[in-house]
Amino acid sequence: MTKAEIVSEIAKSTGIDRANVLETIEKFMEVVKDSLIDGQNVYLRGFGSFIVKTRSAKTARNISKNTTIMIPEHKIPAFKPAKSFSEQVRN
Repeated sequence: MTKAEIVSEIAKSTGIDRANVLETIEKFMEVVKDSLIDGQNVYLRGFGSFIVKTRSAKTARNISKNTTIMIPEHKIPAFKPAKSFSEQVRN
């Protein structure tokens, strides 16, 4: 499902103008991104959590040059679904 399809579905089911729905969704995504950039996790009860994970440093190999390189510790965004949400998807 694309963002446009989500906007259409919400506008259809709520009767709110598509432009307002799109603006709200865009602002929601901006707030989530800004929070994660600032290192703050976002918790949505019953849905899941947008979190920042830290990947530890590791050694990798470049097979074509037969060399090893160090990949430093870095942070990545991640989504962890709520337990009730995961159970609904599984069933």
